[in-house]
Amino acid sequence: MAERYTVRVTKDYLVFCSGHFITYEGSQCERLHGHNYHVAASVEGPLDENHYLFDFVALKNIMRRLTDELDHFMMIATQSKLIIADITDERVKLNFKGKEWIFPRSDCVLLPIENTTAELLAKYLTGRLLEELRTHQHFVPEVARMEVEESVGQTATYEWRRG
Repeated sequence: MAERYTVRVTKDYLVFCSGHFITYEGSQCERLHGHNYHVAASVEGPLDENHYLFDFVALKNIMRRLTDELDHFMMIATQSKLIIADITDERVKLNFKGKEWIFPRSDCVLLPIENTTAELLAKYLTGRLLEELRTHQHFVPEVARMEVEESVGQTATYEWRRG
């Protein structure tokens, strides 16, 4: 059996405080609210010729940049089938069954996901991590895993496997 190793980072600064709301049960929409999300990321695979999987410092730095991209923004799911988004350079206008929200565009982060659930945020962050690893580190792990905790005791995990 081949050996597999895991490098995992979770630090006090791997957090983002963001506003959001989700749709659920096909006809419901939460009130606007926010969370102080905490993130943990891990990569798995065999050791290289240096007996090394991946640099902890590099992984921490990547994850800090990714969480900073979300910190102190209103998260907007641009692929929602239920929330209609009208986006200009100046503002983001959202509509759900006649209920309307308008935000300055500069206060929003547009995410290519269907809903701003912790599960889809974990998947989104995993995709961004893999992009960073491939592009800047020339590294593709066998497994990448992301945990997004939206409040104490409420964590969603997404796992990506190569192949």
